[in-house]
Amino acid sequence: MGLTARVLAIDAGNSKTDVAIVTADGDVLATARGGGFRPPAVGVDTAMDGLAETVAQALTTAGLTSVTHVSACLANADFPIEEERLAAALRARAWGTTVTVRNDTFAILRAGATEPRGVAVVCGAGINCVGMRPDGRTARFPALGRVSGDWGGGWGLAEEALWHASRAEDGRGAPTALSHTLPAHFGLPSMYALVEALHLEHIPTFRRHELAPVLFATAAGGDAIARTIVERQAEEVVAMAVVALTRLDLLSEETPVLLGGGVLAARHAQLNDHIEQLLATRAPKAVARVVTASPVLGAALLGLDHVGTREGAQERLRAYYDA
Repeated sequence: MGLTARVLAIDAGNSKTDVAIVTADGDVLATARGGGFRPPAVGVDTAMDGLAETVAQALTTAGLTSVTHVSACLANADFPIEEERLAAALRARAWGTTVTVRNDTFAILRAGATEPRGVAVVCGAGINCVGMRPDGRTARFPALGRVSGDWGGGWGLAEEALWHASRAEDGRGAPTALSHTLPAHFGLPSMYALVEALHLEHIPTFRRHELAPVLFATAAGGDAIARTIVERQAEEVVAMAVVALTRLDLLSEETPVLLGGGVLAARHAQLNDHIEQLLATRAPKAVARVVTASPVLGAALLGLDHVGTREGAQERLRAYYDA
């Protein structure tokens, strides 16, 4: 398949979708960007209709009607049964002869690894972790929030900071500078005013994510409570990574641990340094590295892994996205 194969790579997240059409030589024929992919909110058919507009744009630009293989890394594909349902929906669109669907965290992993081997922890709005080996073995978590045992991510960090700041202001908890820095971010004088503004939606709910950087800045200023929250996030990242490495029998081998998502890609010194310190103790062979490459690169590389490539194809594809 490799000499004539073309891959349709899809990275579809909650907020945006990127697609690319790539040859087995690693040449990018076309790219397109569309809106978010949210089957739980709008239904699979409606989500696929939105995706179809973006794919059609890329296919038209490339002068194609279909490809050899569709490599899709999709948000909300948290369980194998969801991957199977989404793969069936993609096959029905007849964009490719074969279809593979994975959770979108696998795109971050493959974008940062030189081969399909390693572990990735993504800390964006939430937190997730996956691992893979070239033989096809994978490790993963449901990553549905607290119900599946998760803690952290930008949303979780903001809520934790708000909890401590509210209790500090009214006397139920230990003092913390967060009780001043959080409301000040929105130009408000107190936590009481901030809680009221959030409750009455004078500040839209989605803006809570803005508080994660405030938390990190407060921690960097030496606040004990803020530092404790940041250190707990590092503990959670490392706990997921070590479990994934253990499941894949990679603890004793030098293995990349890729760190992605807005919280980790921001390279907050206290968080990322603490992660590296913990990994040095619990997984000494792990090599931590922040991934900032476009996730659709990872989806494309996974597709090339499937169809086979010519020599230098991966390097050519990476060079395109580096540029």
